Amino acid sequence: MGMEIERKFLIVADTWRSLAEGTFFRQGYLNSSKERTVRVRTMGTRAALTIKGLATGAVRQEFEYEIPFSDAKELLELCEQPLIEKTRYRIPHEGLVWEVDEFHGLNEGLIVAECELESADQADQDMNKPDWVGEEVTGDSRYFNSSLITKPFSDWK
Repeated sequence: MGMEIERKFLIVADTWRSLAEGTFFRQGYLNSSKERTVRVRTMGTRAALTIKGLATGAVRQEFEYEIPFSDAKELLELCEQPLIEKTRYRIPHEGLVWEVDEFHGLNEGLIVAECELESADQADQDMNKPDWVGEEVTGDSRYFNSSLITKPFSDWK
């Protein structure tokens, strides 16, 4: 069984921008219920289908399968709208890789950093975060990509 162990944080400075090149992502949801999500994603020239279970803290089941890019383009048209569009930057820092997502479209202005971890125990430990990483929002469902299709960042007050 695949597991995702991930913590998510807000960004407090732009110093991360010089640390990595970005990759453009488009993703949509065939199912965005909190109990399970079924996501189609293009990442540059690659594509994947991902199924995720209900999150318990920083941990949830995750199964990801590479699919043909042309299939993903067609599946994105079947997805709930709007699609999520973002640029992802992968930045190594002290043995971990931080993924900074800069959102576009209706979620323009939202920038978050995620860090995937090896174990649930590691998720409970304090992390030596980069200086551009701020408040943790791991458990705040507003920041889930699947939530951003129904309540985009531009609608937050």
